[in-house]
Amino acid sequence: MDLLNVVGGATTNLLGYIVPFLFVLTVVVFIHEMGHFLVGRWCGVGVTSFSIGFGPELIGFNDRRGTRWKISAIPLGGYVKFVGDMNGASVPDPDAMARMNPADHAISFHAQNVWKRVAIVAAGPIANFLLAIAVFAGAVYATGRYEVAPRVSAVQAGSAAERAGFQAGDVVLTINGSAVRNFADMQRTVSGAAGDRLDFTVERGGVTTPLTATPDVYEDKTPFGTQRIGRLGIQGPRDAADVKLVRYDALDSLKIGVTETYFVVDRTFSYIGKLITGRESADQLSGPMGIARVSGQAAKVGGIGALVGLIAVLSVSIGLINLFPVPMLDGGHLMFYAVEIVRGRPLSERAQEIGFRIGLALVLMLMLFATWNDILHIGAAFNRGT
Repeated sequence: MDLLNVVGGATTNLLGYIVPFLFVLTVVVFIHEMGHFLVGRWCGVGVTSFSIGFGPELIGFNDRRGTRWKISAIPLGGYVKFVGDMNGASVPDPDAMARMNPADHAISFHAQNVWKRVAIVAAGPIANFLLAIAVFAGAVYATGRYEVAPRVSAVQAGSAAERAGFQAGDVVLTINGSAVRNFADMQRTVSGAAGDRLDFTVERGGVTTPLTATPDVYEDKTPFGTQRIGRLGIQGPRDAADVKLVRYDALDSLKIGVTETYFVVDRTFSYIGKLITGRESADQLSGPMGIARVSGQAAKVGGIGALVGLIAVLSVSIGLINLFPVPMLDGGHLMFYAVEIVRGRPLSERAQEIGFRIGLALVLMLMLFATWNDILHIGAAFNRGT
């Protein structure tokens, strides 16, 4: 009976990770591929298949235009295969192109002018950004959000805030010239600026005062690895009058959706820049197992609302990754098309083939490294009993 309980508990825990993970990843991948699909159709390109997942087909059907819609066995991505593609990465198939009749050649992806190909390829990442904006905007429009005034109630002794001259009662107006609307805005900016100089404008007794502070660096253990966090050492307001529920109309909600999406993009590039300069650790790079773990934790703690928020963040991340100029990714295709626009003709088939092979090797190495990070993080969590 004890063994059955253990097996049952393990199965429940496993499902608690897998189901949220599949939900989050499927939504993000579907929207990305739907971007490619819709713009491809609008440009008159034939679509042979639309797959969620890779590998053997599990279930599928053909629509009236001959596109095979399917769910495949390996749920770690997806693809849209256009007429003339060798595979889901839109690698051209010269032999198939040579054998095509004129009607099929006219609707093949690689027979389109370069601007149509640019639009089709860029549509996937753009769809991811639009999804994130819609999720962020929809959430704040539906529920509003509680905002805490950016007022300092106390300053920790020996902290960066004390060294900078912060005082209880200060109201933060701007950081590096950008307006601060609430305490969360300030926390978010400071946490991402560990060891960086920040210029503050505060209101003190009705007078505007400039302050300069460099947040102290703290290391925080997260499901994605060790993260360097900036801290000033101040406490937010404790007066209920400083907390209010703010409702937003559709336009303001949309603006917030754009702002939140830009914030994720900005933090991602900031991390990459610090990673290159050695100020961040590469152990934050995560793969499918890490995403599954975070999805399960989000579902357990915050339910469907937290999962929807994770969809927005992951959607931005996937959109950005796909824009990296690496062959096999959307950004690699766009890089080839940029060269084609400049040269007036596409790169040779041999050059593109070499590029795709290099891109495949880079993607596989990144996946292996991210998976290794996931294994280390999961092992560390297991040892801690979490």
